[in-house]
Amino acid sequence: MTTTERIDGGAILDHTIDDLLLQARGLVLVREVLAGRGASQAELDAHTHELERVRRRLAKAIARA
Repeated sequence: MTTTERIDGGAILDHTIDDLLLQARGLVLVREVLAGRGASQAELDAHTHELERVRRRLAKAIARA
């Protein structure tokens, strides 16, 4: 697992956390776009469930950091 130090010399952050944050943000944005375009509830639910899964993974990654 690759890690990187913050510029200020603080805590070491795992790239996994950055990747999961980016993935979560993307899911939120895509879900909003889909809702605006009249996507079905099933499509919106699929994005919501995936977002919940990513949030759980993110919480675990932060707890390990």
